[in-house]
Amino acid sequence: MTHKIFLIIGTRPDAIKMAPVIREIKMQSVLEPIVVATAQHREMLDQVLKVFDIKVDYDLNIMRSNQSLDNITISALDGIAKLLDKYKPSMTVVQGDTTSSFVGGLASFYRKIPIAHVEAGLRTNDLFHPFPEEANRRLLDAISQLLFPPTKIALQNLQAENVPIEKCFITGNTAIDSLMWIINQKKPISIPELEKITSDKSKRIIVITAHRRESFGAPFLEFIAAIRELSKGFPDVLIIYPVHLNPNVDDPVRSGLSGIDNILLPKPLGYADFVTLMNRAYFILTDSGGIQEEAPVLGKPVLVLRDVTERPEAVEAGAAKIVGMHRDKILVESRKLLLDDQEYRKIAQKRFIYGDGKASKRIVKKIMKYLGDS
Repeated sequence: MTHKIFLIIGTRPDAIKMAPVIREIKMQSVLEPIVVATAQHREMLDQVLKVFDIKVDYDLNIMRSNQSLDNITISALDGIAKLLDKYKPSMTVVQGDTTSSFVGGLASFYRKIPIAHVEAGLRTNDLFHPFPEEANRRLLDAISQLLFPPTKIALQNLQAENVPIEKCFITGNTAIDSLMWIINQKKPISIPELEKITSDKSKRIIVITAHRRESFGAPFLEFIAAIRELSKGFPDVLIIYPVHLNPNVDDPVRSGLSGIDNILLPKPLGYADFVTLMNRAYFILTDSGGIQEEAPVLGKPVLVLRDVTERPEAVEAGAAKIVGMHRDKILVESRKLLLDDQEYRKIAQKRFIYGDGKASKRIVKKIMKYLGDS
C-alpha cells in the first residue's frame, strides 16, 4: 500500500527545513509525497524551492500586499481543506510555527488526519514573543500525533505540558541537514559584486537579519539607530543587511541606513547565497530562529535581536547572547566581539548544538513505523 503524505510549506524557513524531509520521503517506495505550498511568502519561498529542486504539486499562491494574519489564515485554510478532501492523505507533515503550518495542521485535525510536527516543543513561554509563532506551535503540538522535538529541552517542554511521551521523538533539527548539504557544495555567491566584496578576507563582516512583527515601530527604530552608530564607530567593518520585503521592515531600514559607506542593504538573498555569506561573517545579528541554529555549526557568534528565545541551547552553550532590539545592549555586545579577541574566540567555536545532519532520516523512519511500514 502506498501512503499519500501531505507536506505543507508556506515560507522560506518552511521550505529549508522541509526540503530534506521531502527528499527522504521520495526515496521510500511506500510513501507518495504531495507538496502543498501556500506561498505565504512568495519570492523568498521560490528561491528556496529552486535551490533544493522541490517540485510543488499544488501552489495556493495566497500572498497579498500588506496581508494580515486573518487573510493568510482564511486563504490557506480554504485551499488546504479542499485538497485534503480530494486526496485524503494518510498523514500531514508540518514544520515549525508559521501560520501556514498551523492552518495545515488545523485543517487536517478537522478531518482526523494524523499530523506529524517537525520541530515540535520550542517555547518562549510568552504568547506574544514571537507573534504569532508561539501560539501556532503550541496549538500544533496539542493536535499532532507525532512530535519531533529537535533537542532535549524541546522534549522537556512537551513533557511539562503533559504531551504523551510515546508521541515524541528527539531527531535533531532538519535545518542542519539542509545547511550541511549546501555547505558541501561550496558555491560562490551568485551576485558578482557581493561575491567580490565578501571574498576579501581582510574585511570583517557583520551580517544582519531582522524582520519580526513584534519589533515593528519603536523597537525597530531603536535597533536601526544602534546599527547606524555601530557603523560610524567601526568604519573598517562591513555591515551587510539583506532587507526583508515587508514594508514595515524595508521602509524604515532604507530610510535610516541608506547612504552609509560601510552598510550594504541588498534584497533578500537566496538560501545558498546567504549560507555562504554567513560562513564569511565575523558575527551575526539576527531575530531569526533558523540562524540561531545554523550559525553555531559555522562557528559564528550570534547576537539575538529578541528579548526571549525558544532556542536557549545556543545561549547556554555560549554560542549566542540575547540583546533584543535595545540600542545599548546591541552596541555593548557588538563592541566586545570587535575589540576583545579573547571574548570572540571563546564564542566563535563550531558547535553541533541542534543536530548532526540526519534528522530527516529519523523523522521519516518514525512516520513509516506509525503508518505500519517500518
